[in-house]
Amino acid sequence: MLRLPRFRLIEARSYGEAAQLLAENGAGAIDRGNGTPTLRVMLVAGGTDLFPNMKRRQFTPELLVSLARVRDAAGIQQNGHLDISAGTTLSAIAGDPGIRDQFTALAQAAELVSTPQLRNMGTIGGNVCLDTRCNWYDQSLFWRTAEGFCMKTNPDVVCRVATSSPRCLAVASADTVPALLALGATVHFEDANGAREVPMSDLYREDGIRPMAMRQDEVLTDITIPETEGWRSTYLKMRDRGSFDFPIAAVAAAIRWDGATVSEARVAITALGSRPLLVEDAARPLVGTRLDDVTIALAAEAVHKAARPMDNTSGTISQRKRAALVFTERALRSLRPR
Repeated sequence: MLRLPRFRLIEARSYGEAAQLLAENGAGAIDRGNGTPTLRVMLVAGGTDLFPNMKRRQFTPELLVSLARVRDAAGIQQNGHLDISAGTTLSAIAGDPGIRDQFTALAQAAELVSTPQLRNMGTIGGNVCLDTRCNWYDQSLFWRTAEGFCMKTNPDVVCRVATSSPRCLAVASADTVPALLALGATVHFEDANGAREVPMSDLYREDGIRPMAMRQDEVLTDITIPETEGWRSTYLKMRDRGSFDFPIAAVAAAIRWDGATVSEARVAITALGSRPLLVEDAARPLVGTRLDDVTIALAAEAVHKAARPMDNTSGTISQRKRAALVFTERALRSLRPR
């Protein structure tokens, strides 16, 4: 049995207080004990990903700042646009009638995360901040010590997936992120000095170790999605076990119709590289068309070209790259006018 390491827990009552606690306790400070560099202070909401990682000693923070009792941490407000508080559970998002009707891809993505028990605890903020994954990283400390670690836990070691790579290639695996990208979402952060907002499309970078442009003294507070009049969206996911696994290839697509013609389009992918990606080359051929088979094939080829799976998770590289093409075709066909 893997046990949690020792840590202290402080419950914040507001996001501002949580940000202040991060600043006061050395947010960003690194502990390099036991050969595993880790942050000394971290945030925890539902804990569905963080606690298993701590059991494997991927993280051993001295202090956890809990967001579980933050005032108004959970909530969904819809008034043309959609506002979702970061502490809203994935179950609440998947079951919300307004989201299912108007922001369908997000409801589908939330419903496909893990199991009902974990969706009842896991939050949208936690899923957006999900750590990258890799077969060389998601192992026990005993296993990783025996193998000599990897670049993600020891920068002095080469990447075990591609030994000539100058960066970590751990893969992005959050289900809700491609849906949020396709829906044009914006995320809001708060630190000890104020707040800022970042378009979802600018939040991630091609770096398996530091995949987000989120500072370590910041707290994600809420997510905003613009109005969806005329939009239809969907999310498709491939995984090993259909009941609960992480994606090994996933596609989200959103189409805005102006009568019988596409006026705007977005296609996003995840689990096919170190960052979730909004594939702009896939959207361009769709605009101004009736979403015919030839147009869909062009978009799918663009996604196939953009997909960069590596041999660091389940499934073969060719299988996952092919799935990106097939899932794009299926998603776009499903968005044709009924």
